[in-house]
Amino acid sequence: MKSYVVYANGKCQIEEMPMPIYDEYSALVKIESCGVCNGTDGKIVHGTFKGVDDYPVVLGHEGVGRVVELGSKVKNYKVGDLVLMPYWSDVPEGYYSAWGTYSEYNVVTDAKAMKDDGLVPDEFAWGQNILPADFDPVSSAMIITFREVLSTMKTFGMAPNKSIAILGLGPVGLSFVQFAKLTGMGPIIAMDISDEKLELAKQRGADVVVNSAKQDVVSAVRAVCPDGVDFALDAVGVNSFINTGLSIIKPDAKICVYGISAKTDTEIDWSTCPYNWTLQFNQFPSKVAESEAHGQIVNWIQLGILNPNDYISHVFDFEDIDKAFEKIERRDPMMKMVIKF
Repeated sequence: MKSYVVYANGKCQIEEMPMPIYDEYSALVKIESCGVCNGTDGKIVHGTFKGVDDYPVVLGHEGVGRVVELGSKVKNYKVGDLVLMPYWSDVPEGYYSAWGTYSEYNVVTDAKAMKDDGLVPDEFAWGQNILPADFDPVSSAMIITFREVLSTMKTFGMAPNKSIAILGLGPVGLSFVQFAKLTGMGPIIAMDISDEKLELAKQRGADVVVNSAKQDVVSAVRAVCPDGVDFALDAVGVNSFINTGLSIIKPDAKICVYGISAKTDTEIDWSTCPYNWTLQFNQFPSKVAESEAHGQIVNWIQLGILNPNDYISHVFDFEDIDKAFEKIERRDPMMKMVIKF
């Protein structure tokens, strides 16, 4: 089979690989699509993703595929199931896995069957869930982002009637906007440097939009929430927003960091902020929590409340995957990009 591999010098290429090996509690999956995560994938390519130090790396972690073979003790998958988030951890010697879903085949593990037999599955297995058979495999790659966002909102303690300021309106930030609206938060203040993305934020439920390149963020937020907001969220990985957040929160509020920055340190100035506040990072969502969010996301899609296609701007065939990464390097305007197999 073929996989997409990045080397320590940043060179990426499609390579021939052996088929994944799956055990008695696992199933072989033929990949149909994989979403491109600009933050994670891009930083791994440039060697700036914390925790990924060894190369060459098999990339990809937002996969969707169909089960084609079953291990002997698999009970909760069947051949033909459309599944979310398969991983290929056991890559060939000399290679390392950054989840390995830019590959023609991958593996899912039957966590429930393992638990029933008194075994402890790897945590990631709980995030591998079945999708409705009629879901589009390509657009369903966006569901992984949706689940991460919804589960992260729970981790941060976001709740109805709480105000929020969101910095960064890529697919993640816009998902936060829409889910904040759906879960009854407000006012919702969305910030970005792109007027086009600010318009998308309005469509998804933002009460106020702020162009942070043209407007004073503090004044704009305080005009809406004079006492400050309950949550200030960094959805892209801009470390300076921590200090901006400190200037727009109310007492006992929270600054939330979901975006992943290549820079892992920053100076924080709390001289002018309220006495009591919390800074919380959640950059690697729990797969158990994602699984718990799975049903809600599926329901919203089936009811027509949420449309994954609204977040997807480009679809590339696997053979053209380099084009997607070239767009990231050029910083072209984009939303979620998906690789189709």
